[in-house]
Amino acid sequence: YHFVGTSTFSEYTVVHVGCLAKINPLAPLDKVCLLSCGISTGLGATLNVAKPKKGSTVAVFGLGAVGLAAAEGARLSGASRIIGVDLHSGRFEEAKKFGVTEFVNPKEHKKPVQEVIAELTNGGVDRSIECTGSV
Repeated sequence: YHFVGTSTFSEYTVVHVGCLAKINPLAPLDKVCLLSCGISTGLGATLNVAKPKKGSTVAVFGLGAVGLAAAEGARLSGASRIIGVDLHSGRFEEAKKFGVTEFVNPKEHKKPVQEVIAELTNGGVDRSIECTGSV
């Protein structure tokens, strides 16, 4: 039975051979993990599409896996300000490890988030990356 096309919530998974990666039998299983598309999606969108310039200001909406990868892409690009926007303020501490320099929780403001960011940046950001998923 397939769920989301990969059967990952079943005991056995049916996948095409091209989607497999052999794990070294000597590798400790508690250290082995699967990386989903979140890293390539967030990092790739930032580096290959948004292409922030060195010294630019970037806003990342949503600080889940994709958003953190997008923030890392902005950091690698040399953005000087990376503003994380999320409804969960607790995510800011972890996001700092990925280059987020400032944080906005829209629920903590009476005005729309775009106005908060415009005031914070004296006019707006150079690039904005949406990583919230379902909007």
